[in-house]
Amino acid sequence: MEDAPEKIIIYEAYDTVMQANLAKTKLDAYGVPCFLTEENFTSWYPFRNQLFPGVRLHIFERDSDQVKEVLSENHLETDPILCPRCNAKNLTIEDTVKADGWHLLPVVLFVTSFPHNKKVYHCHECGNEWD
Repeated sequence: MEDAPEKIIIYEAYDTVMQANLAKTKLDAYGVPCFLTEENFTSWYPFRNQLFPGVRLHIFERDSDQVKEVLSENHLETDPILCPRCNAKNLTIEDTVKADGWHLLPVVLFVTSFPHNKKVYHCHECGNEWD
């Protein structure tokens, strides 16, 4: 006798393809099988209603607890960035004007420099700056 097929459910419907793909990518990273449907409808009709429910995320019913846990966690948070010199957390990202690399080409061609902005970390404890 064959086993009954596993039940696939719609776990969530998303307003945009990007939101749905972010959830799917996160589940893929955790090895949870899933797939999306109705992706094209959101580009045709961007408002969710009874007729167009949005992009649907489908999962196996047995995985619903794991999916809930994975999607509720905020894995985008990372360890705080610390100053490499003094390990302080009191940092800001600042724009600096640099003339390096390819940006020196105008100096050679036009005898003037066209500086560009570059973002660097600045430590307010020891004054260290780094990329």
